[in-house]
Amino acid sequence: MSDFNLQSVLERIQPVSEEALKTIQARIDRQAKPQGSLGRLEELSRRYVAITGREEIRTKRIYTFAADHGVAAEGVSAFPPEVTPQMVTNFIDGGAAVNALAGYVGAEVRVVDMGVNHDFGTLEGLIDRKIARGSANIAVGPAMSRKQALAALQAGVELAAEARADEVDLLGTGDMGIANTTPSAAIVAAFTGLTPQQVTHRGTGIDDAGLERKIQVISRALEMNQPDSSDPLDVLAKVGGFEIGGIAGLVLGCAAEGLPVVVDGFISTAGALIASELHPHVRDYIFAAHQSVEIGHRHMLQRIGQQPLLDLGLRLGEGTGGALAMTLIEASLRVLREVLTFADAGVSEGEDR
Repeated sequence: MSDFNLQSVLERIQPVSEEALKTIQARIDRQAKPQGSLGRLEELSRRYVAITGREEIRTKRIYTFAADHGVAAEGVSAFPPEVTPQMVTNFIDGGAAVNALAGYVGAEVRVVDMGVNHDFGTLEGLIDRKIARGSANIAVGPAMSRKQALAALQAGVELAAEARADEVDLLGTGDMGIANTTPSAAIVAAFTGLTPQQVTHRGTGIDDAGLERKIQVISRALEMNQPDSSDPLDVLAKVGGFEIGGIAGLVLGCAAEGLPVVVDGFISTAGALIASELHPHVRDYIFAAHQSVEIGHRHMLQRIGQQPLLDLGLRLGEGTGGALAMTLIEASLRVLREVLTFADAGVSEGEDR
């Protein structure tokens, strides 16, 4: 892990070409329809083509990152930590919601063990990037060392590079980790200065007493660790999680490789937020899949400068919302390819367009 150079990754990230965006929009504006009438579908095709230079998607892949969290010991989740490895096995077996939705949209699911508190042995299909058997309890100290935070980023960056080599044209993020809405809320509070009350919700469905306990735990974590919002790596190390770091690395890597990435819900956006804080142009490559039920999510999206594509009341994670959003990007590209221009269709243009 010591040969990983974060700065060299950051230096490869370039803004998406404004000229390319304008050229594609001009083409869209010549299509046989009122200008702007397809709303955000026009944005999706414009951005996708400007990022990739392609008008069709060959391969779609979702990386679902998994890790355990020491803060689960504080009773912040309705589910026990044993569920994390059980769900990882379920992902591998193809029996989870993300498998069903990814299958529907034609995306491959790859599962990454970033720090699950379980020995999977040689479980076929599992990508082993385990940093430790779970992060430490952020209510009593930092989640991980700075070196471990860098290792988490490295794992994601390398997976993005592998996807590029495999000619994957669209990536998605997903997560699994009992108690991971707690570090995610701590991350958005650290960067925005909002209070834990303003960004913390019920996660897996905790009751009122559990929510109050969770808010207190996040307050303790922020007070104890004092994450430095001007140093995103410090925020990840002090109040983050290994799967959040892996997602941050994947998003960073996508920006460095010139790949579009569909970011799922609350936990995935915590990773994307860290990546965006590391480099301002990262956000150019992000497509925000959906608006999570978690109340802190909209604050994350506002800071990244992204509007969610869907609002379906989702709060599962795994990459489920990301899979669905991929269909919208594909639909937008089909419109770009197949709708004729006014001239080609022999349709009269409006005078005041």
